[in-house]
Amino acid sequence: MDDHALTLLAVGDNIPCREDYDSLYCHVAPLLREADITFGQLETVLIDSSYTDLYPFVAAQARMPCSSYPEVAPALKKAGFDIVSFSSNHAMDYGRTHFLNTIKYLKDAGLSVIGVGKNEEDARKYTVLERNGTRIAFLGYCSILPQDYWAQEARPGMNPARGHTYYEQIEHDQPGTPCRIHSFAHREDKARMLADIRKAKTEADLVVVSMHWGIHFTEAQVAEYQVEYAHDAIDAGADLILGHHAHILKPVEVYKGKVIFYSLGNFAMEDPTDMKRDADTLRQDMRTSKKHREMANIREGFGEGAKKKTFPEDCYYTMIAKIRIRDKQIAQVSYLPAYIPDDMAPYVVKNGDPLFDTINAYMEKINRIEQIPVTFTVEGDEVVIGI
Repeated sequence: MDDHALTLLAVGDNIPCREDYDSLYCHVAPLLREADITFGQLETVLIDSSYTDLYPFVAAQARMPCSSYPEVAPALKKAGFDIVSFSSNHAMDYGRTHFLNTIKYLKDAGLSVIGVGKNEEDARKYTVLERNGTRIAFLGYCSILPQDYWAQEARPGMNPARGHTYYEQIEHDQPGTPCRIHSFAHREDKARMLADIRKAKTEADLVVVSMHWGIHFTEAQVAEYQVEYAHDAIDAGADLILGHHAHILKPVEVYKGKVIFYSLGNFAMEDPTDMKRDADTLRQDMRTSKKHREMANIREGFGEGAKKKTFPEDCYYTMIAKIRIRDKQIAQVSYLPAYIPDDMAPYVVKNGDPLFDTINAYMEKINRIEQIPVTFTVEGDEVVIGI
């Protein structure tokens, strides 16, 4: 038996907000606990119930505020998580105090937290976890940043990996015609990221980079800045890229033998209509608010499915990334297809269930749309990615 063998599991966005948090993870917790390391993204700010008396909350520049309660932190630990990124476009929704409190709640529960901090230096700190003699560094970044949500010298916030966008008019002599959209990485943010990856590589056997990025809710599309960040990160020494935020699965790429999950999709979440405290902040139902309607205009399918589901159906396809590590190297990368049903508690879809084929066909489709060649091979209940 290889003393250095271990398994890393990774999932996308977690948005728990209910009385019984265990029920949200009831189908997947045994699997998450079995792994040597389990990673996830936390979207929601954790605010003590005593602050309810302060209604209405003042949501700092938040378009769609997202909050839950401190009890989420021990529930995540109980469900099997070891490390979480809290670096997201929602982390500062309720201001600096609740942002910093959330980090404390997570750490007090025994979770490692990446991508956030009390200032820029703190937000850039990465975590190195050792299992079975293998050291793995986890670095967290965020590209989806409302104004001033990123950390600065003396300001709390996210570890930024910002992007720039410009629009090229395709027919320059035809006013009002559509434009081609281009994006590229923020030069200083990328330089800091690459420096941190190189440093982490000297302290760990493997480097995992978590990225909160991408074009939300849109089928398949990967932005140019994402490819730039991902490829340059791997060139600097990263061994695996874990993407989230888009609330929908995105293509998988293999670059120089390293796997890039552009989006792991939603995972354990609540429907916006169940985010009662945040609805109170808006003073309007989350599904009918003007801000939600603006977001829903991105694509068809919002609010058209089952009564409990606000998002388009493909936003409920998800996965658990599974990384097998041997001899301090990534030996195999696969994913377990999963699904989010009406009660929002995700479960792994087994081979033989029609949804297994549906989700895998979806992955093949979106990779084909983006012209990203990759080999998916079904092995039992897993789909192995050719590296």
